Amino acid sequence: MEWEKIINHLKKNPWVLTSLIIILILILVATFAPLLSPYDPLEINLDSLKFSPSLSHLFGTDSKGRDILSRVVFGARYSLFIGFAVTFTSLTIGIILGAFAGYLRGKVDTVITVVIDLMLAFPSLLLAIGISVTLPPGIFSVFLALTLVGWAPFARLIRGVVLSLRELQFVDAAKAIGCSPLRILFLHILPNCLPLTIVVASLKIGSFILSESALSFLGLGVQPPLPTWGSMVSLNRTYLLSCPWMIIFPGLAIMVTVLVFNIIGDSLRDYLDPHLKL
Repeated sequence: MEWEKIINHLKKNPWVLTSLIIILILILVATFAPLLSPYDPLEINLDSLKFSPSLSHLFGTDSKGRDILSRVVFGARYSLFIGFAVTFTSLTIGIILGAFAGYLRGKVDTVITVVIDLMLAFPSLLLAIGISVTLPPGIFSVFLALTLVGWAPFARLIRGVVLSLRELQFVDAAKAIGCSPLRILFLHILPNCLPLTIVVASLKIGSFILSESALSFLGLGVQPPLPTWGSMVSLNRTYLLSCPWMIIFPGLAIMVTVLVFNIIGDSLRDYLDPHLKL
């Protein structure tokens, strides 16, 4: 029955169904990039400098003769990996700290809340840039920087939800039958946070992908010659007027990916939030 409800919900939202198909295609492209890529994304070809889009090079070539389609395909690997990995890690940290802060309260809540407030006092992207500058540039530095700034919003959200749930009757009933605090927290309270957690996580994936692109654009992410969408825009920005395809296609990849994840997040919020169904 639940699957039927989800399918009916998707049928009523063609944009959501389209977004799911695009996400599936992106995942398949990232997974099978070596098979789908028509050329080696790192191969420099001086005979194919700045070729405009054609049948031989659908997205054209860059200033070093590298096929842009191949680089966009391989760039999907880094962007999607960062988006999913950072979301999962940040969500895990945020759930654990937020749950303990909201349920235990007292000194534990005070310490965790102070740390959360300190992290949220700075703009997340600027803080990620500051952390990335202190680390050797690379994919691990981007992952670590975005994780360190990404867990705090999750923790604050989970803390607020747990604070409200711990006062409900089902928690009192669990205490009455002798359930331990950890059992109540992880088996009774946190499962009720799952719908909201899924919504926020789906929205954050697009945000993290955009942040990774920004860091790569600034030269703090995956280093050339490895292709990422942000670094492709950065390296080719001087050719915006003469060879716009060098920027248009990686820019479109960033835009479409972030857009479809936001559409999925909004739809999940509408479907899972009981207050919107009243």
